[in-house]
Amino acid sequence: MNLTHRLIRPILRDETGATAIEYGLIVALIGIAMTVALANAGNSLSSTMNAAKVGMGG
Repeated sequence: MNLTHRLIRPILRDETGATAIEYGLIVALIGIAMTVALANAGNSLSSTMNAAKVGMGG
């Protein structure tokens, strides 16, 4: 049983996988924020271009 504890204990204490998951979640949240920001900027640009088109008589 002591051999089993010596083999399993390091695996249970290893936190490198948890760190990688945390970084992945941060990257995903940044990607979502960028998508929302770019979509809003695109809508704003579209309305600006339409206003310019109307102003030019188009």
